[in-house]
Amino acid sequence: MSSQPVQGAATLAQPLPLENAAGPEIENPNTAQEVALDDPRQEFDHPPVQVPLYLQETYWWAYVHPAAVRFFERQWLVNLILWGNFNRLRDLALDELGASVRGDILQVACVYGNFTEHLIRRLDPTARLAVVDVAQVQLENLKNKLPDPSRISIHHQDSTDLRFADASHDCVVVFFLLHEQPEAVRAQTVAQALRVVKPGGKVVFVDYHRPSAFNPFRYVMIPILTTLEPFAMDLWRREITDWLPERYRGAKIDKQTYFGGLYQKVVITV
Repeated sequence: MSSQPVQGAATLAQPLPLENAAGPEIENPNTAQEVALDDPRQEFDHPPVQVPLYLQETYWWAYVHPAAVRFFERQWLVNLILWGNFNRLRDLALDELGASVRGDILQVACVYGNFTEHLIRRLDPTARLAVVDVAQVQLENLKNKLPDPSRISIHHQDSTDLRFADASHDCVVVFFLLHEQPEAVRAQTVAQALRVVKPGGKVVFVDYHRPSAFNPFRYVMIPILTTLEPFAMDLWRREITDWLPERYRGAKIDKQTYFGGLYQKVVITV
């Protein structure tokens, strides 16, 4: 899929009232929609975004089917999946943005749990937050769980083909997305996140990592990941920086690991 950036307001088409958007039971999950920041009733004039085949085949049970969304959208459950580390990892990612978040922020992929809610609480009155996801049902879920969805713009986009201009965001955050993607898709996601961040801006990745040999969860997670998250083991074998485009190899990189090495935070400043 090509990555052609969208330029300016000329790309915006007919208005779409937020309140008339479909609920969690989506008849056509591939219909592209957006709620714009400066005009809360706008839609990008682009072909519909298709849910990738790998996502339909591998993760239909977790992210695509409406029943899956209803099941997994429980704070206690997402915290359990991360062995009680959700709040800590969420705050580690958000702390990279600051206690008071300013500028244009992009969240790539919706997140089960209260990640976006906590991010919104940190937004400066002048800050703008955009959230993209390839699955329309995920965007509807996010809209429905936010007390004030007008504070963000919601975009039906593929992380490998972000429809934003180059250097258009001050910070991009990618929270537990890379492990769900095949290697080629992951490389495109990383490249797109870096493309849309401004010079001096940050891209924050939080995801799985190969734990220490002394971490007992290492041996618990191997069968779990190989069975349920087959692409996640890539992050045990390679570094996130291995998927950086050549032009970003000289960027400032800060990597920290947590919970015996099972999780990592990688911050790339371009």
